[in-house]
Amino acid sequence: MSAEGWLLVRAGGRRVGLRLDQVIEVLDLGPVHPVPSTDPSVRGVTSSRGQILPLIHLATLLGGAGGPGGTAVVVRLDTRRVCVEVDDAEEVLREPGVPVPAEISLPFAVAIARRPEGIVPLLDLTAVGNRLAETATP
Repeated sequence: MSAEGWLLVRAGGRRVGLRLDQVIEVLDLGPVHPVPSTDPSVRGVTSSRGQILPLIHLATLLGGAGGPGGTAVVVRLDTRRVCVEVDDAEEVLREPGVPVPAEISLPFAVAIARRPEGIVPLLDLTAVGNRLAETATP
């Protein structure tokens, strides 16, 4: 997949983009099994194709709220696979992002997309993975 593409998802009522070259698959979220964690965005673990993966609630990670989502996006963070829980995967955007304006604070955003409904943050999933590694419980 092209690094210049983004999967636009909805999480906690807001749209964000995930780099297509890090997206492995989109699927309906199956059973979630809670695990101990100090990070409220870590909802537990779930399985995909027989593999147990950590499940991250994207809206919570981005500082928002929202109930459980119905969609899981399996992404690659360096050498690990992680499920990102979202409300829905909406569309593929095949254009490069533009730089984040200096006056706007968007956690984990490497760029933005200007859409008719407003600005959509395009996320750096590597930074997301680094933050999760910092808060991981041994």
